[in-house]
Amino acid sequence: MERPSRNALSSDTSLGKSDKPSKVPFALVQPNIPEQQLNDPNFFEANFSRLAQLVPPPSAGQRALVLWPESGLSDYLRDGYPPQFYDMTFGGDPKLARERLARMLGPDRILLSGATDLEFSGSKVTGARNTITAIDGSGTIRAGYAKSHLVPYGEYVPMEPLLSALGIARFVPGDISFKPGPGPQTIDLGPFGRSGMLVCYEIIFPGAATQPGNRPDYLFNTSNDGWYGSWGPPQFLALARMRALEEGLPVLRSTTTGVSAVIDANGVVRQSIPTHSAGLVMGMIPSAHAPTLFARWGNLLSLGWATLLLGLSLVALRHRQG
Repeated sequence: MERPSRNALSSDTSLGKSDKPSKVPFALVQPNIPEQQLNDPNFFEANFSRLAQLVPPPSAGQRALVLWPESGLSDYLRDGYPPQFYDMTFGGDPKLARERLARMLGPDRILLSGATDLEFSGSKVTGARNTITAIDGSGTIRAGYAKSHLVPYGEYVPMEPLLSALGIARFVPGDISFKPGPGPQTIDLGPFGRSGMLVCYEIIFPGAATQPGNRPDYLFNTSNDGWYGSWGPPQFLALARMRALEEGLPVLRSTTTGVSAVIDANGVVRQSIPTHSAGLVMGMIPSAHAPTLFARWGNLLSLGWATLLLGLSLVALRHRQG
């Protein structure tokens, strides 16, 4: 296993004049799990070990928000599934899987991790949710967020009855379609602040990063960027920086293979872990700015600017022709 890296790629840690240092400590993990191993049951325990060994041992009174990537947990953590669905879950029991996480966390930490939840009709699976699950040091699931912007032909097939009949299917393994969640949500984690959550490429959508009327203290973006090759991760990082700047909110990204990063409310990368490296970064979540104009008006602001510029260009064109 790679030696954890704690070095930031950006040394800019200056605070704006109106900012105050955050009081929320974090431990952000990038396990560097190869894409071909993520969904292979033969590697589930090894994958868990990669993640768990990067988390510092618990210490009494040492609070931290532990952040794991999308596909971070192969275990099903929720009760009530038919028994055969727990075959690949630790100990064959979601309670045992939650207790294992609790031992790793200790009493003063909360884990936010990518996970998968299933939905059933009787004993038949009717769908799945790509989620972020919050679990505390007692093994209690505190909250969950379900991805709302799903990947077409990846997590679901549009017009599935028609396209399936034509032989068009999803381009990733599996035969269960994912269902979308209700949209952006702010989840109150008590002493760990109010977290806005985004799964994978949800970070690319301007104006859809926060819950209207319920502004978070920071955004957590859990992602698996490994299947996008070498060109995808830098673009996702750039888009995450743009969301931070638009919303005036810090963004924390935990990815499977990079680039994982801590981005402040000015869009500046404070700490990061490069691609294809296992690493851990720790610190305090940067503080948020007051709501920006974009945070207040969203894409209406962009539409207004576009309309204004179009109008000015038409006036300039008419003046030139006259």
